[in-house]
Amino acid sequence: MSAASPVEVEPDTEKDLVPDGVTVLATPWVTIVWNDPVNLMSYVTYVFQKHFGYDKKKAEKLMMEVHEDGRSVVSTGTREEMERDVQAMHEYGLWATLQKSE
Repeated sequence: MSAASPVEVEPDTEKDLVPDGVTVLATPWVTIVWNDPVNLMSYVTYVFQKHFGYDKKKAEKLMMEVHEDGRSVVSTGTREEMERDVQAMHEYGLWATLQKSE
């Protein structure tokens, strides 16, 4: 018996460059923290530093957006990541939601 020689197949490069209609870029999601009448500004700043690892300056900026604008986008990522962040914000006692990025 003789061994079969491998058959070389050239890739169809034009086909590889054409989108197949199934490939869709994932739309990023965001976590929004909303203003509430309960939590102190210092506590909100602490939560942003503790959970997201933001430095004090960034955490204070986001907290001021929550305080003055009523809301702030505090993180961006996949839906699953934002679900985890929203859950964490709820566990800290903050009001938070997620939505697709605009």
